[in-house]
Amino acid sequence: MNTMTYKGYTARLDYDDEDKLIVGRILGIRDIVSFHGEAVTELEHAFHEAVDDYLEACAKLGQAPNKPASGKLMLRIPQEVHHAALVAAQASGKSLNQWAAETISKAATR
Repeated sequence: MNTMTYKGYTARLDYDDEDKLIVGRILGIRDIVSFHGEAVTELEHAFHEAVDDYLEACAKLGQAPNKPASGKLMLRIPQEVHHAALVAAQASGKSLNQWAAETISKAATR
């Protein structure tokens, strides 16, 4: 997956063969914010403009912009998975939180 990041917001990029454009959409927020460009420089400028416009619009409306992620994650997993993760964390000399953050980070960047 191709992505761009600006001001903490990440966008997914896809090529539209019909229109011959690269189309982007900001990920991880409830609002729909998209942009497009024919070349990387144009696309990057459009992405920055889309994020800046989104933040401006939220400010004008008196609404807090959606944040990509808070850094807090609560999971419900089977007890045996929780136990296995706890054992793996302890075996590596880490807290469960540290171990889970590293493991999720590795999986998310594949």
